[in-house]
Amino acid sequence: MYNTDVELAQNLRLALGRLSRRLRRLYVDAESGPAFLELAVLHRLDRQGPAHPGAISDDEGVTSAAVAASLSSLESRGLIVRDRDASDGRRIVVTLTGAGRKTLKGRDDACVAALGRALDGLTQRERDVLLAAVPLLETLASTL
Repeated sequence: MYNTDVELAQNLRLALGRLSRRLRRLYVDAESGPAFLELAVLHRLDRQGPAHPGAISDDEGVTSAAVAASLSSLESRGLIVRDRDASDGRRIVVTLTGAGRKTLKGRDDACVAALGRALDGLTQRERDVLLAAVPLLETLASTL
């Protein structure tokens, strides 16, 4: 189908970029939900537990100012809490709240439902091809 690896790479970049943008739009409910970085922070706290703002900034690859703004927004909506670190009172520890977990679940459920509706239009063979592609996409993601 593709004559060269360059042609495959170009087409893959375009298709994945388009899919990524659409998934991002589905996942980030701009009207009422957290922004993309805010959701990334919530996910990080959900997966890895409480963290210092500097660690969040490093993990997400964004400035400490961007994280600080996100944390302020999340805290004002009750999705996280910031407390003094018990072992070093000069540091802050950020923790996900129950409302934060509920927000993540709501966004996840909405995104998965939309993907499910899109998958309904595919044949079983097409679904099998997508299923087989997932590990390859994970491999590509980890090597970029």
